Amino acid sequence: MLIQVLLLIAGFILLVKGADWFVDGASAIAEKLKIPQLIIGLTIVAMGTSAPEAAVSISAALKGNADITIGNIVGSNIMNILIILGLSAAITPIAVEQSTIRRDMPFLLGISLLLIMQGWDGSITRFDGLIMLVLFAAYLIFLLVKARRQPQQDSINAIQRSFWQIPLTVIGLAAIVIGSNMAVDAACAIARLLGISERFIGLTIVALGTSLPELFTSVIAARKGNADIAIGNIIGSNVFNILFVVGLSAVIVPVPFAAAFRFDSVVSIAAAVFLLICCARSSSLKRWHGILMLAGYLAYFMIIL
Repeated sequence: MLIQVLLLIAGFILLVKGADWFVDGASAIAEKLKIPQLIIGLTIVAMGTSAPEAAVSISAALKGNADITIGNIVGSNIMNILIILGLSAAITPIAVEQSTIRRDMPFLLGISLLLIMQGWDGSITRFDGLIMLVLFAAYLIFLLVKARRQPQQDSINAIQRSFWQIPLTVIGLAAIVIGSNMAVDAACAIARLLGISERFIGLTIVALGTSLPELFTSVIAARKGNADIAIGNIIGSNVFNILFVVGLSAVIVPVPFAAAFRFDSVVSIAAAVFLLICCARSSSLKRWHGILMLAGYLAYFMIIL
């Protein structure tokens, strides 16, 4: 048991550091290629911080641990909104752009509904996965077209250009892949030893571990007053998790969707609805919104415990 716990911790450390290196390297490359700030925030940073979820979920799908695949994604999306945005808002109120409220939040809500509809019959098929990947590509193209119509801006957290940008990105991805394999193997072993369901492990322990990059990025961004990074990172990460991670996993191998995940998916949808309502009324997340989000996650955790 001790060995498995140490392997799980080591896997999470590799995931977090790998994601950190990947974001730094990818952001620097994006800056050098003069990719607009909007694209970097909603795509590069969001996908970089979601790389652990992608690596863990795809690895779990290939190993036949479907409960961890779906549990990790749904659990991470719930945690991203209720814990990460909740904690960020509780620290300091977060202003939200109207474009995010009118475009990105409804899109996230729509694909969250799509996920539960596709999984309702008990499986995310290859065709379902293909639909998700097409939607993901369309979303990226839409963002790129919208960004090109806006004035060019400086990149987020400008990083000094250096020869190490590409190696840093590659090393980060390698650390993510290795860490994901360690985390999945150790989490499954711990679940078996304790007699705990893989669904619970995926929804909590693995989801928390793979959400650490989003947590660090969003909380730091909120403290520094960079609300667009905090909000964009979470929404972009959740979109990436559903459309790309689940989509690619299903295309590789059909992913079973246990009936128990219907409840978790409903909670994920409810969290997205609550986020949209809070932001639509005041164009911001206030401290009491954040406190309610944290309380909501505590209630959810007590139910699935």
